[in-house]
Amino acid sequence: MELTQLLTSLDKGDPLVMGTEAFDCMVSYSQQALRLTAELNSTYHSPEEIRLLMQRITGRKIDGTFKLFPPFYTDFGKNIRLGRHVFINACCCFQDQGGITIGDGTLIGHRVTMATINHGLRPEERHIHHVAPIVIGKNVWIGSGATLLPGVRIGDGAVVAAGAVVSRNVAAGSIVGGVPAVRLRQRN
Repeated sequence: MELTQLLTSLDKGDPLVMGTEAFDCMVSYSQQALRLTAELNSTYHSPEEIRLLMQRITGRKIDGTFKLFPPFYTDFGKNIRLGRHVFINACCCFQDQGGITIGDGTLIGHRVTMATINHGLRPEERHIHHVAPIVIGKNVWIGSGATLLPGVRIGDGAVVAAGAVVSRNVAAGSIVGGVPAVRLRQRN
């Protein structure tokens, strides 16, 4: 299976089932992502070197305004889309099989986790991986230690408080926090 076919399937939300051609293809690209993130995280790199490594990890052109403080972890890498003026702080974990899109001007705090894949709930279904995208709008701030779960959309200008677990969509301009995250207030 070619990467383009796999990404088309993932972007449609097709499940990944262990033992299938799609699953094996994903595992192959996961190994590549692990190798490249190990390279990224093993020594100092200039901002330009980091950007070039992230281009290799994602397989996409990344704007020169992108900034990242390693270490950074992803277990697939090929379904990450980054806007302009995006900043990702240290120790973030992106599980991107379902797709992660980050809009222009977004700030991601330390230790943020974005998970777009989940196992079947029943033991006999745990070999079936369900994917759903995370889409983050423009000028969003995700606080340190936040976790975003599969299928979540964060509206433009929203703020996710440190440590929040976001399991539902966040409206544009709102501030959410808590476990699970709830709207605390609307920005003026």
